[in-house]
Amino acid sequence: MAKTGKPKEMEGEVYYPSEQVIAQARLKDWDALAEKAGKDLEGFWADEANELEWYKKWDKVLDDSNKPFYKWFVGAKTNIIHNAIDRHLKTHRKNQLALIWESEDGKTERTFSYFAMNREVSRMANIIKAMGVQKGERVTIYMGRVPEIVFAMMACAKIGAIHSVVFGGFSVDSLQGRIDDSNSKLVITCDGSYQNGKIVELKAIVDESIKRCPSVENVIVVKRVGNPVVMESGRDHWYQDLCALPIANGKCVTEVMDAEDPLFILYTSGSTGKPKAILHTHGGYMVGTYSTLKYVFDVNDEDRWWCTADPGWITGHSYLVYGPMINGVTTFMFEGGPSYPYPNRWWQCIERYGITIFYTAPTAIRGLMRFGESWPNKHDLSSLRLLGTVGEPINPEAWKWYHRVIGKETKPIIDTWWQTETGSFMITPTPVVPLKPGSGTRPFFGQEAEIVDEEGNPVPDNTEGYLTLKNPWPAMLRTIYGDDERYVKQYWSKFPGRYTTGDSAKRDSDGYYWIIGRVDDVIKVSGHRLGTAEVESALVSHPAVAEAAAIGLPHDVKGQAIHTFVMLRTGFSPSAELAEELRQHVSTHMGPIARPEDVKFVDKLPKTRSGKIMRRVLKARAQGLPEGDISTLEE
Repeated sequence: MAKTGKPKEMEGEVYYPSEQVIAQARLKDWDALAEKAGKDLEGFWADEANELEWYKKWDKVLDDSNKPFYKWFVGAKTNIIHNAIDRHLKTHRKNQLALIWESEDGKTERTFSYFAMNREVSRMANIIKAMGVQKGERVTIYMGRVPEIVFAMMACAKIGAIHSVVFGGFSVDSLQGRIDDSNSKLVITCDGSYQNGKIVELKAIVDESIKRCPSVENVIVVKRVGNPVVMESGRDHWYQDLCALPIANGKCVTEVMDAEDPLFILYTSGSTGKPKAILHTHGGYMVGTYSTLKYVFDVNDEDRWWCTADPGWITGHSYLVYGPMINGVTTFMFEGGPSYPYPNRWWQCIERYGITIFYTAPTAIRGLMRFGESWPNKHDLSSLRLLGTVGEPINPEAWKWYHRVIGKETKPIIDTWWQTETGSFMITPTPVVPLKPGSGTRPFFGQEAEIVDEEGNPVPDNTEGYLTLKNPWPAMLRTIYGDDERYVKQYWSKFPGRYTTGDSAKRDSDGYYWIIGRVDDVIKVSGHRLGTAEVESALVSHPAVAEAAAIGLPHDVKGQAIHTFVMLRTGFSPSAELAEELRQHVSTHMGPIARPEDVKFVDKLPKTRSGKIMRRVLKARAQGLPEGDISTLEE
């Protein structure tokens, strides 16, 4: 499919890789590797694992004797930090930049070689140990986007503690619930963080949270904003002061871990129900993030990789912190957002640091589209060789803008589908795969996806259904922390023997997968299932629309009717005529069944801090119902 030479005829709009992209790619023949991994799943993953270093090799690649509690690299001894830092110190990478950081205001830049990362992570690890934290104990990290959040995560891993990163902006109640659930004895935070020029009072939120968390013994505070904060004697410690103590400095031995020992827990955002603490392990997660980043973004030592995600989300864990460093690339981390103080902030960073691969969320792309092309066109983006998206399906209109304006029509867009639970990419192209705007293309090597109906029967091509995964994979979650029963019920019970993603999708006749959205983001109009993402894409394809959200509300005749919320681009004003034009536009694009009942013009949409539109909140507001837990809201 993705070999050099004449491409196979494919249906729909297809963007083929250029000869230059194919020539540069590490993996030129997608089909051959897919076939090999399909025939020998364990052999494929053993080969990948063999590219990394282990204190002791595995006795068995995969133990599936107690499904769905799969174990990978059974009997192996390792530590993710050995492969993310230690092994690079013996090679030319020792003095290569591991991390470049820029402050929100652009006035401060900090850089760390792999050698310096080792020093900083060891220092933080020594301090965490001095706080009495032992192997297997939990540490909650609640910080802004500063280098110390990376040091803290990696320091926990180095000594065998389990980190639980909570996004630095969650409410008091959300933080308290997560500290309590994980039974953390140490919290690492900052005095505050910057967000769009404002200060988020992180330490004050921690103080309030731990009033109800008896497990917490110590709090380490990194000085970032310099605001006065309350420091409780005996419990609270300034990180900068601890760094000056003899105990902090000196070597810190990397703990030998079993491949199946826990590495971290990460709470899913909890748009519905009690947040789930997803548990990942050292060995499998290490191999999964290494291989997926290597193949999918074709990374090498010369790359400057920028994943715009916050470390508080799985994308930040896998592809800002661990994946890039295991691969030995230089990762860039920016404290701020895309449009503060001006909408060229990201493009400025790409130009300034020579970023070669840029990985961000469709919601950010759509947000930047609103400001037009002149902002990115002010900057030299020629260092870029690959673009990527993550977090939700990208609508074709935003895909094309990203491809044309940022990628100058020559850079492939790697559209990745995966989850907190999967740990690594599951459906994704590589640079040599022909692309269809809006499709994540094919499952990653060794994985089989299947779309099934309510009864678990495979559906024909171009038919929407439940997206399931048939094969285990190394970076998969092992359980929900402290709740094995919920793990089985949530992911393995609806369709026994396969992993239920909770997403709806369809596959086209070329075998390309199209994610439609969460199953609960499907509107059923007169018996027809319509994805909110499809309706939103149709709206965004209209020149007046910057962003849109669609929800289903009860309707006497249709069961549900489509109600939409629209943010307009600069230069357009709300009017009854425009609302009618948009309803007709959706009808033209999707058929009369999808014609919205109502179009409301809004200035902003309720979103989680990871950029996902909270349709649940819109639904509640529209029906005058309580909005439920809105601690994940951006504002």
